[in-house]
Amino acid sequence: MKKIIMATALGMIPFVLLAQAGHIMQGIGATNMSMGGAATAQPADINGALQWNPAAISAFDKKILSVNAGVFFSAPSLSSAVPTTDGPFSGVTKDARGASVMPALAMVWGNKTSKHTFGVSAFGISGFGVTFPENNTNPINMPQHSGGFGRIQSDYQLMQIGVTYSYKLSEKFSIGAAPTFNYSSLKLAPNPLASPGQTSGYPVSDRATALGYGAQVGVFYNSGKGIKLGASYKTPQKFSSFDFKNTYLDGSAAPNVTFEMDYPAITSVGIGYSKNKIDAAIDYRFVNYKNTTGFKAKGWTSTASVAGFGWNNISIISAGLQYKGLNKFPIRAGYTYSSNPISGELAFFSTPATAIIKNAFQFGFGYEVNARFTLNAAYHHGSSNGSTSGPLLNPMMISATNPYGAVPGSNVSYKMTTDLVLIGINYNL
Repeated sequence: MKKIIMATALGMIPFVLLAQAGHIMQGIGATNMSMGGAATAQPADINGALQWNPAAISAFDKKILSVNAGVFFSAPSLSSAVPTTDGPFSGVTKDARGASVMPALAMVWGNKTSKHTFGVSAFGISGFGVTFPENNTNPINMPQHSGGFGRIQSDYQLMQIGVTYSYKLSEKFSIGAAPTFNYSSLKLAPNPLASPGQTSGYPVSDRATALGYGAQVGVFYNSGKGIKLGASYKTPQKFSSFDFKNTYLDGSAAPNVTFEMDYPAITSVGIGYSKNKIDAAIDYRFVNYKNTTGFKAKGWTSTASVAGFGWNNISIISAGLQYKGLNKFPIRAGYTYSSNPISGELAFFSTPATAIIKNAFQFGFGYEVNARFTLNAAYHHGSSNGSTSGPLLNPMMISATNPYGAVPGSNVSYKMTTDLVLIGINYNL
């Protein structure tokens, strides 16, 4: 009887792997990350300007090359509970994935005598992966034949290439634009985008890839008296569909499935202030998940696969401070706040939501080795500040008063912390 109730609650478990698919990287490169990602009106380096406001690259009057790499550690945990005849059965599974690498490459061509500034960039702007081992003490990670999902594994990457142009309308005001080109890949095991077999459960997918495109435009104003203003808009990044080739756990072929998942539009506004040895910056970003393909749909399909995330729009606030009072050794600190796109009733569709970091703190510094070469470093720590939780959902329990099939007495929740170490070099050509 315990297994029967668990199978009823868990046998149709849906989207548990893609919570980070819409993850907005708060900063690019060591300098921008240590400033909390704030750069729309305060271009402390070329990476932040290229990522958040193409008009702001007009602040650079040299040829600058920047190379950054980081090592990212996440520590998500996944909990679930189901009702049984013997009382609630619950457990916790820790992630076993390990570290991931985050790259960033950028270059800007500026000239003191020209109104034109050009830039190119190749940034990893989104990426995630989880590995939750099979666990007989946690209902959601029990083997599929026992009503769970077994081992849950995912691997997602999104690389964006931008070609940026900025033009100075005056000494104080610049405009900029950048077409963007994207490559993403995704692997899921098991794959809840596919319909489960009656006896074979959800299949495992191979790695699928998709190409995307979009653009970004911006304006930048430098008063010359300390105050700086900026605004930018990044269009939705439109992607082709992932084409998953699926295999059931017994090795037999499963039907292929396609899924389109775009990157959301982002509106950024910022204010900066520079005075003597201090640079300060605050950015506000609005991320439009509700109108993004792959995120605006929600719930089940008629064949027990998942239609989409059902995420809400979010707000992000980034703040950073740089102190340049130490000779050749600038010190930086930053803070980032993000609201949660996941509502409680839909939390199950985003299990585990490892993209949800509410509070993040950063610290970094630079060292000017000589007139051409600068070394930068940053450390980040983020926390979800508690768990995102909701009921387990089962399409067989859908009714007029229970539109998503919530299982009475059940629960799924997830939380995480993140740590990142970044090293970067800037070289003035």
